[in-house]
Amino acid sequence: MYDITGYHEATNLQDVFEITKQDPNARIIAGGTDVLVKSRERKEDFVNTQLIGVTRIEEMQGVYLDEEETLVIGALNSFTQIEKNPIVQKCAPLLSYACSTVGGPQTRNAGTIGGNVCNGATSADSAPTLFCHNAILEIHSLDGVKNVSIHDFYKGAGWVDLNPGEILVKIKIKKEDYAGYLGGYTKFAQRKALDIANLSCATIIKHDAGVIEDVRICFGVAGPTPIRMRQAEEYAKGKEITDEVLKEIGEKCLLDAKTRNSWRASKEYRDFLITILPARNIVEALKGE
Repeated sequence: MYDITGYHEATNLQDVFEITKQDPNARIIAGGTDVLVKSRERKEDFVNTQLIGVTRIEEMQGVYLDEEETLVIGALNSFTQIEKNPIVQKCAPLLSYACSTVGGPQTRNAGTIGGNVCNGATSADSAPTLFCHNAILEIHSLDGVKNVSIHDFYKGAGWVDLNPGEILVKIKIKKEDYAGYLGGYTKFAQRKALDIANLSCATIIKHDAGVIEDVRICFGVAGPTPIRMRQAEEYAKGKEITDEVLKEIGEKCLLDAKTRNSWRASKEYRDFLITILPARNIVEALKGE
């Protein structure tokens, strides 16, 4: 049974702020693919809960490029909408692809990218790509608007920097963080679809005549939050793309990974995947040039 005590349909952000001011424990719901599961299971903070529906809030919808060509994605966009959006496909095709790997069609049609981020799961399929693109999260509250790097937003397993009365409205990627990059995303799971990742890896690369100008690598399920492989990224800059360099990039990823054993996969298996997935993603990305 769902432990829900009330439901309010917000038509604008001010409605959200007024309701959460009266009840700071009220939970925001859009697609419900995470919130309703937690409510049914009576997870902590989801007991005796009021829900605030936000799907009608216009400020949280749409995808566009602003005057500085920053890619702006409303938090209410479903995975299907992001997968099929022509602006996302042009500017951040890896994000489009990553969203296509989420669950099944029903989940992709209902679940939103904002909910995926705010859920704080290290296995979130959108997160590694957003980390690689240095996404900025625009968060609104009664106190105003703040912009938070996605790197600072994730605090721990299921723990994000979102206080009562705050709501994620937009996800933004600056032009300098998407223009000229190629990318690849690999999701390892026990099934090919309708499953959570045992390990996931997003990789984007910018090169000039085979010399790496920049590479960004982020793993999901390699730690309590998605993790950028900073030491491997620094090593790769200025190197020629060779088999030896690609192998060393994978080895250096182990320096930042924080893998563990779980019922889904062993630490040894995850560490093995960490050493090979960045190279695989880079090779696949270069084939698309």
